Amino acid sequence: MVAGEASGDTLGADLICALKKQFPDAIFEGIGGPKMQACGFNSFFQMDRLSVMGLIDPLKRLPELLSMRRFIINRYKAHPPVVFIGIDAPDFNTAIEQKLHSAGVKTVHYVSPSVWAWRRGRIKKIKRSVDLMLTLFPFEADFYKEHAVPVCYVGHPLAKQFPMQPRTADARLSLGLDIEKPLLCIMPGSRAGEVELMTELFLDSAAKVAATLGTELQLVIPAANQSRYEQLQKTLADRADNLSLLKQQSHLAMEAADVVLLASGTTALEAMLLKKPMVVSYRLGALTYRLLSPFIKTPFVSIPNLLANKMLVPELLQADASVESLSAQVVAAFDAKNSASLVEEFDKFHQQLAIDSGAVAAAAIAELVAGE
Repeated sequence: MVAGEASGDTLGADLICALKKQFPDAIFEGIGGPKMQACGFNSFFQMDRLSVMGLIDPLKRLPELLSMRRFIINRYKAHPPVVFIGIDAPDFNTAIEQKLHSAGVKTVHYVSPSVWAWRRGRIKKIKRSVDLMLTLFPFEADFYKEHAVPVCYVGHPLAKQFPMQPRTADARLSLGLDIEKPLLCIMPGSRAGEVELMTELFLDSAAKVAATLGTELQLVIPAANQSRYEQLQKTLADRADNLSLLKQQSHLAMEAADVVLLASGTTALEAMLLKKPMVVSYRLGALTYRLLSPFIKTPFVSIPNLLANKMLVPELLQADASVESLSAQVVAAFDAKNSASLVEEFDKFHQQLAIDSGAVAAAAIAELVAGE
């Protein structure tokens, strides 16, 4: 098994526990983090050595990364395992899977890359590299079935971490916020560039929402980390007093809110699981957008809309993300009549995603192994 970051470590630990019930004498080894190691996993390298982002860091660490990958390939060519499982980290794992698959090793990839959304040509390499794809979302499984790639939908582990009913009043009390006044949670992103592009736009939109509603609007912004907190402090220096800036606590902030205004990403899934009406927005730099837009093949960007296969929540991207359009959609989201039917849909998706991922994945892997 090879996992490349904290989320993969969590998935890997859950999967190891489930696989041990199927294969009590199995040995688990490769690259994994502390949670996997606590389950008896033997990691040959520190998992965080794989956790690189952007363009520059991977280039700096390329010799080390190639050496680690070469070690894994050579080891399992020389000593073929019953199955190799790559957990996320597609750029690192797909090359390993391709080499081992060609050598006759059964290969599984856990967490689909976003091949259904952009750069769809990657499906050809995936088809040559894996015996089984494990997906977190049902629409991903549908895509692989269309391309004749063996697949199993296993649910999303986040879904089981959220209660079916949000505890809004308790969350507000925990944060020292007024229980009665309307509350908007603003989520401008976790990266410096996202925060720079989205925060002023979201704050200007919130000011227009408050003016339209004609009431005192509470605002809460959870910063993803210390660096984003310091960045946001500078941006918010001259803003209204009814704004609370938090260090992290994003789930609590969203749970306390009536509506969430967010930059597209995993946050939309989390807001959906908390049953919160939302407005999804995103902006890329003009050059980046021009370069990437030809490769994007999906009609939607947010998880709720992809699950529903329709525009369930508003998405305002690039030029459409204006103060006027965003504020109008946020005002509409505060309408209780609009939110009631939305919550019903979110409940349905929550139940659909909240299955025992580890057990389902382990059963599919056991079936793959038994079919040798």
